[in-house]
Amino acid sequence: MARARWTTTEIPDQRGRSVVVTGANSGLGFETARMLAERGAHVVLACRNPERATAAAEAIRVTAPDAELSSVQLDLADAQSIRAAAGELRERLARIDLLINNAGAAFGELSLVDGIDRTFVTNQLGPFAFTGLLLDRVLAAPAGRVVTVSSNVPFQGLTELELDDLAYTRRAYGRWHAYSQSKLANLVFALELQRRLTAADAKTIAAAAHPGGADTSFGSNTGGLVGFLGSKPLRWLTGSLAIPAAQGALTTMRAAVDPEVRGGDFYGPDRVKGFRGWPTRIDPGPVAGDAEVGARLWAACEQYTGVEYSFGA
Repeated sequence: MARARWTTTEIPDQRGRSVVVTGANSGLGFETARMLAERGAHVVLACRNPERATAAAEAIRVTAPDAELSSVQLDLADAQSIRAAAGELRERLARIDLLINNAGAAFGELSLVDGIDRTFVTNQLGPFAFTGLLLDRVLAAPAGRVVTVSSNVPFQGLTELELDDLAYTRRAYGRWHAYSQSKLANLVFALELQRRLTAADAKTIAAAAHPGGADTSFGSNTGGLVGFLGSKPLRWLTGSLAIPAAQGALTTMRAAVDPEVRGGDFYGPDRVKGFRGWPTRIDPGPVAGDAEVGARLWAACEQYTGVEYSFGA
């Protein structure tokens, strides 16, 4: 019988587990890191700003004074930073029980990194590279998981994953379109990663989640979520329908620690078209579930990052 709602009381003891959470200094990432630390996990806060990582660790210790916390500097738009962070973690951790690709960004204007839209680089190419460089550590865990945080935007009318013009030279740049494409790519990536883990007969699983209309600082560089969306009528999303960041993070938590999760599962809030509610397994949709789309994204990510995955034990 399905649970009526999945809450923090369902989070199992995490003592003895090593966890890496990207973007853990604020919002969903902070709440995810806090919940895991409160259950006894060793949590690595992978953040772009070291000072903010330190402040986040101090805040977590308010409710988890004995928390085992550490940090690593990580800028997902910088290939050197990704490799340096992964190298540092490889030296520090023999295994990673849980890798949570939470960090993401939204940019109001087109900005290119090595000729590619910064939004796509930060939200998809960076996590792809970071995961690939640490995958052997996750495979070394007895029940390793990779959880990627997507969005409910794949359900907002997208009919394809566009990979042929990531520099926006042939079409006008739209900030919402660019963000939506990057988050759809996150979901496609998670499902394709699971296909490859299954083919390799690995015990590690990949899952995905989206937080719904969580009240965070997302889009602060473009005037907040409403400013990013650029539509006054959408103020309802940050008003009466918004949910606290801690509740939004529960979908990630369920994908990360619920023993009933299976590889390829996707979790989101269960009400108001995925904007509110409690974590439930949802359909990723036909685009994300298309194996040909997954293979095409994977090839593009390998090409642009230079990172090739090894699925050996």
